[in-house]
Parts: sequence; C-alpha cells; structure tokens
Amino acid sequence: MPRTRIKICGLTRPQDVAAAVEAGVDAVGFVFYPPSPRHLSFDRAAELARLLPPFVTAVGLFVDPRADFVAEALHRVPLQLLQFHGDESDARCAALCASRGLPWIKAIRMRAGVDLLKSSAFHPGARGLLVDAFAEGYGGSGKTFDWSLIPAGFARPLTLSGGLDPGNVGEAVRGVRPWAVDVSSGVEAAKGIKDAAKIAAFVAGVRNADD
Repeated sequence: MPRTRIKICGLTRPQDVAAAVEAGVDAVGFVFYPPSPRHLSFDRAAELARLLPPFVTAVGLFVDPRADFVAEALHRVPLQLLQFHGDESDARCAALCASRGLPWIKAIRMRAGVDLLKSSAFHPGARGLLVDAFAEGYGGSGKTFDWSLIPAGFARPLTLSGGLDPGNVGEAVRGVRPWAVDVSSGVEAAKGIKDAAKIAAFVAGVRNADD
C-alpha cells in the first residue's frame, strides 16, 4: 500500500506551520472563508506560505468564492492547490483555477443519501475528492460521518476528513485506506490554534496504520 498523505488545515500561526513541517506533513491548508474562525487575510496567508519548504503543498480553501476574490488570492499567495468546499460546479472550479493552471480538489459533505459515485461524476476535472461530514458550516466541525458511505474500491484519489484526531485516525486509515487524511479541529488547542503535540501524535497514528 502507498503511504497515506497528510494535510493539516486551518493554520493561522508561524509556529503551527513549523510544527506541521517538523512532523512531516505533505500539505497545509489556508482558509479563505470569512465566516470561519480560521480565516486568513491574504497577507497573513502569504507570510505563512513562504515558510513552507519544498515538497510541502500550500492549499487554499474556498467556499463558493467570487472570481475576483480567487484571482486576488492567487496573485498574492503562493498557492499550489485549490480546495472548493461549496456548491461549485466542475466548470466553475476549472474557470477559477484557469488563470494559473492550478489543480483543484472538490469537497463532498457526506451524509445518508449522498451518492459519492454520482458526486464524483459531476466533478471530472478535480484531481481528487475530499469527503467531510455534513454540517451547517463548512469544515472544521469536528464531526465524523459513517465511513461505510464510501463505496468499496472507490477509484479516484480520496482525502478523508471530518472529525479525525490522533485517537481515531489509525482506525480511519486502516478501515478506509484513503489516499490522504485531512485534519483541522482534531489537532487544535482552540479554534485556529494548533497543538504541536497533537499534530505529532496524529502523524504518528497515520504512519503506524500504514505499516
């Protein structure tokens, strides 16, 4: 089995970026959704993104954004991948990424009745899908969902999110075998404030499950 990739989302402080990099994550996420407590200004996100070493991907998270908002983000922040969490269509996502030719992934909020195969077919341009728990807000809810809703043998790169933490991520990796896992609130001391020990424990949980 290939190793499971790890993304820490909702970073807001330089020390949290340093902790994530030190722990060996593959990607970090910056939230550009104003209602979120983890929302960043473009200046702050640019400052944090420039702390990343080679081969750690800077991901920008958006929710039904305006085209000019994304254009400004791409102009000011050195992002390498975009993540769309709203109701964006495949064509909309592609258009928003077109100016820089960046890849993107699409988040699907899972609950009973959601057909992941159909959702996947609606977004052929995505490099992969991220599955999260359905909540009134978008991401960072700390809620899990029924992992059995994910079809066995799902063929596309799948990022598992929603309520993951150091205590359950090993079970998640062994049970779902996703391409990647994504965590935000599960490694926090408070909203938007990451805990270095929790980040290290989360990464260790993934690595132990990969063995």
